[in-house]
Amino acid sequence: MTAPTNPFLMAALAACVTLAGCAGAQPVRYADIASSAKLQADPGGKSSRIPYAYSPEVDWRSYRSVIIDPVTIYRGRDNQFEKISEANKHRLADYMREQFSQRLGQDLRVVDRPARDTIRVKLTLTGARTTTAVLGTVLHFDLAGGPYNAVQGARGKEGVMMGSVMYAVEIEDAATGQLLSAYVTKQYPNAMNVKASFGALAASMAGIRKGADELAEKLSAERL
Repeated sequence: MTAPTNPFLMAALAACVTLAGCAGAQPVRYADIASSAKLQADPGGKSSRIPYAYSPEVDWRSYRSVIIDPVTIYRGRDNQFEKISEANKHRLADYMREQFSQRLGQDLRVVDRPARDTIRVKLTLTGARTTTAVLGTVLHFDLAGGPYNAVQGARGKEGVMMGSVMYAVEIEDAATGQLLSAYVTKQYPNAMNVKASFGALAASMAGIRKGADELAEKLSAERL
């Protein structure tokens, strides 16, 4: 059933659209990330999810195992946490390691010791934004927010008042420490994913799952 509109909701949506505030900030080339100097901007400027990356030629088929380090919470001055408590930062970090271990473990053996056929994945949680309580959910159904979210969902963009997560991924040869790949990304659920609008961290967690799936699929394809 469609929720009724009211002046407050209409004004909030209008402000979001006009000021482009709902989409929030995009990831930056975080100064205190080890691979920062090697990250290159997307030459076409088309990717809002992965605006910076380092992607040399790598024979991924030679790797069969993965070490996933505990997730680091970024403390640099250019972090992008928006009103996220320390407890919730740790909650997201633990959830990120859990999800990446599960996803990558479907195609690679998850181990804890370096070997010649092993990659090491280092994850750094650099930012997050919670879903605005009540308003984020209501705007999925509201006559004002519904059409906007439908368009955003079709474009793969963020929904109104939805949360998100930002992080850096650095993949190394576990035996040599050579950097094989690195990128920073912003992840969020589809704008029409109503379930992800319930709970302050639901959208950020959905983004983590999405990002873990994307990396697992990419590595699997590279190893074919």
